[in-house]
Amino acid sequence: MNRCNFVTRSCLLMLALGVVLNGVLKLLQPQSKECRIPAIYNFGDSNSDTGSDSAAFGRAPHPNGITFFGKSAGRICDGRLIVDFIAEKLGLPLVSSYLDAIEANFQHGANFAAFGATIQPVDSNLYRSGANPFSLNIQLSQFHQLKQRSHELYNIKQAKILNTKALPRPEDFSKALYMFDIGQNDIDLLLKSMTETQARESLPDLINYLALAIKNLHKGGARRFWIHNTGPFGCLPINVNRYPSNTQNFDELGCVISYNEFAQEYNRQLKEKVSDLRTTLQDSLIVYVDMYSAKHTLIIDAKQNGFVDPLNYCCKDCAESYLPYWKRQIGYETDMVFDATSCDNPSEYISWDGVHYTEAANDWVASRIFNGTFSDPLLSIAESCM
Repeated sequence: MNRCNFVTRSCLLMLALGVVLNGVLKLLQPQSKECRIPAIYNFGDSNSDTGSDSAAFGRAPHPNGITFFGKSAGRICDGRLIVDFIAEKLGLPLVSSYLDAIEANFQHGANFAAFGATIQPVDSNLYRSGANPFSLNIQLSQFHQLKQRSHELYNIKQAKILNTKALPRPEDFSKALYMFDIGQNDIDLLLKSMTETQARESLPDLINYLALAIKNLHKGGARRFWIHNTGPFGCLPINVNRYPSNTQNFDELGCVISYNEFAQEYNRQLKEKVSDLRTTLQDSLIVYVDMYSAKHTLIIDAKQNGFVDPLNYCCKDCAESYLPYWKRQIGYETDMVFDATSCDNPSEYISWDGVHYTEAANDWVASRIFNGTFSDPLLSIAESCM
């Protein structure tokens, strides 16, 4: 009897210890918390433009859009962009461009990104250099107009008889994800217009413009920010091909070393600024996404991931077809006409046109950044709760 009681007491003690240990282990494990993100508001350039430039200046020419949409869909790509894949993974419809008045639906956010857009405000010199007038400050102005007018329509007495289904819900602005994918054109214009030393001296002002935009949105109630750094600029095929071949300024992959180093310096300063913003805006979640590492990883492992030469590209005349068109919009005359044609297998290429990624490459990158692999903090978008 005594032995039985001893065994029973031992079993109960072990069971109790097991329960306590299990509870401790659960506390030590990171707690995953799925969030409901009702909307995305995106600010950027052609890497995330889903129709702004096409709506303002004419549709992106053929063969853009052929892989997924079967026609031009406002994207400089054969199909979907990273922002499209992120929306899909969040269970949201593709984010409508703010400037696109045809079948636009802003209930789940809006996209203000524009082809050729810059972080810095566009002055006459940048305009003549080909920068899109819809720079980040203009995109912010568009956002505030959408927000203000949406609130007005929801608040007026006749709101019940108005069709507000295509408008953002006022309560969703504070719960939305605010994405930034911009800076590549600034880097391009800096390196083309001045020495590299001068360009580096311009980076703090450039990053401060981006920080001011985030503070502006925060003042209006935004709390979740998803900020992409810039990719390996020196690995863009167009930059590799333009750079003199008789130089030691190429790495083992064939990328331009000095261009990549400049992009890395921009990213270093941007990450520092994001850290400062976290200190200032402590009631916000600000995620820094290392697009450089994500894209560089894809380039390094291109063949293992089913892609051909990462410094080659699919549509040989696509980039050239944009330039004359864009110059006509800013006052240049040209008789140049390009009839661009796609390769037969866009999904085997990382680069669509020498500058922008293919749908297949965008899908690969989107999957890696969505789950938080390249994020600081290490957090997936689906877990970006406040």
